[in-house]
Amino acid sequence: MKLKLTSHISTALFYFLLAALLGATLRLFAVTDLPATYRFLVHTHSHIVLLGWVYIALTTLLYKLFLESAEVAVAYRRIFWFTQCTLAGMLLSFPFQGYALFSILFSTLFLVASYLFAWLFLKKVPAAERSRLSFKLARWSVLYMGFSSIGPWALGAIMNTLGSTSVWYKLAIYFYLHFQYNGWFVVALLAVLIYFLERADIHLKPAVQRPLLYLLNSSVVLTFFLSTLFTEPHWSLYVLGAVGALLQTIVLVGLFVWLYPRWHSFSKNLRPGVGALLVWAGVLLAIKSDMQLLSVIPYFAMLAYYTPEFVIGYLHLVFLGVVSIALFAFLKQTGLLLLSRKAMLLYLTVFVITELIIFYKGFSLWLDLPLFENYYLILSIASCLFPLAIILIFLNTVFQANKNSIL
Repeated sequence: MKLKLTSHISTALFYFLLAALLGATLRLFAVTDLPATYRFLVHTHSHIVLLGWVYIALTTLLYKLFLESAEVAVAYRRIFWFTQCTLAGMLLSFPFQGYALFSILFSTLFLVASYLFAWLFLKKVPAAERSRLSFKLARWSVLYMGFSSIGPWALGAIMNTLGSTSVWYKLAIYFYLHFQYNGWFVVALLAVLIYFLERADIHLKPAVQRPLLYLLNSSVVLTFFLSTLFTEPHWSLYVLGAVGALLQTIVLVGLFVWLYPRWHSFSKNLRPGVGALLVWAGVLLAIKSDMQLLSVIPYFAMLAYYTPEFVIGYLHLVFLGVVSIALFAFLKQTGLLLLSRKAMLLYLTVFVITELIIFYKGFSLWLDLPLFENYYLILSIASCLFPLAIILIFLNTVFQANKNSIL
């Protein structure tokens, strides 16, 4: 049995479109009154972009590359539809009640669905793939996905004992987010990149693979302590965070030095436009790494914490930049996504413009600079272009899926 995975990607893009529409709506709160609760929509927006768009796109990619030949289509399809039920439940509960009985119930069921996928992936990937570096990285990413869920599980106990204003409440959320995007998302995307390199007969030497995994995993774990610096902790946590940020930089620089002379040969195996998108994602990943390295300095750690625009800009850099652009590239390379040049140019243009606008406000608050006229209106208009770009990508993908089903 072979699944129509393009329809799964269409589903993921639909969630991305909903998240973009919610993001544009959140921008409108600054320019007009809306009959909705801002905080509830923020919860909906964050859950749908992480668990709807990124999670579904990534798990579909991992299934396509590592599980499609394992004859587990029936089990994977059941997990997929169970996951959709949990996401639908979140969509019907978060906007109206925020964190409450039903939204917590469906969020918990989503964690169960993710554990089922993790079990399927860790147990059923064929033996021929298990010795490859790409699988070892993918396995670690899935383990980080499960590890990150300690944060949500801890939230219930923290809320019942210490309350939502406790520093431990924020640390539980930061724990979840850190191991989601630094562990699950980024390591999984690196696994996919290595997968395509291996298929192009470009391999890291076996003697290098073990140190790479050790340094990478050490950096993922230790950079979590950067998320704790807002508490002004003991100096040892600053040291641990600094070591993690330094190791992360060493890993990225090492991979760049290794890949650079092989890029021309590798790019010949890529579909048109994929190489350029990977370069975009790589540059943004380097910027993300530099920002984390800078946050080791106590002054900048506290500046980021007390300047929401820097935090929002950073999160958008990660999710809309590094993660989403890399996903677009890999989904196009696998044939699961029909990506037009115009739609991608629009997406990249809107991404750059909104990032500049958001970070400008952060710098204006930091350096006491004036905001330009109609700042919030301009940001709202720019944000409304995100859904347009995603609609173009979504319609192209749906058309491709329908065309393939007819053929």
